[in-house]
Amino acid sequence: MIIAIGNTKGGVGKTTLAVQLAITRALEGREVWLVDGDRQGTAAAAIAARAEAGKQPGIACAQYPDGPTLRAQVQQQRDKWGDIIIDVGGRDSTALRAALILADVLVVPFAPRSYDVWALDDMAALVDEARSVRDGLRAFAVMNQADPGENSTDNADAVAAVAEVPQFTYLPTPIRRRKAFSNASGAGLSVAEMTPRDPKAVAEIKALATSLFNPV
Repeated sequence: MIIAIGNTKGGVGKTTLAVQLAITRALEGREVWLVDGDRQGTAAAAIAARAEAGKQPGIACAQYPDGPTLRAQVQQQRDKWGDIIIDVGGRDSTALRAALILADVLVVPFAPRSYDVWALDDMAALVDEARSVRDGLRAFAVMNQADPGENSTDNADAVAAVAEVPQFTYLPTPIRRRKAFSNASGAGLSVAEMTPRDPKAVAEIKALATSLFNPV
């Protein structure tokens, strides 16, 4: 499966989710390739830190911020991997557009803030454009950096706003704002590999991975 994680809005935690999902799948025994489509190279840096620490399993990672190169490389190598996860930067870029053409699934993280939800309209237009030239793209909106409280008004308002954007299916597997995610991802680790372990963070990323890769 090829999953693209992208949003034209920056700062919504795309790279954190990409790193966490890639390592989660690798820990489950999958052959995973993480493709960093952002010029900043944050995902590639995280995986480099993992390699330097000698952490197993190792994660294959390549950086292709140029759309035509990304598209060509993924097309050439897609049959070598069980899962390919593409992390694309927070803007309308050639890499993002290439990822939309390649992916089976698009994951659009958004934070429960009004300007993050409004930015989904930009992504919706890109999804429409991609679907006009290809079939089968499934697009999911995932609340990332959600307020920790179960009864957060901001979370509820954001979910209601996403429901008004028909291009996306909302996944009810929010990733809440927890230090474990940023600390783990910066070191190239899954939250499941951290000590001490945050069981709530582990459960959240596992629920998201299950909903994406093994839907009921």
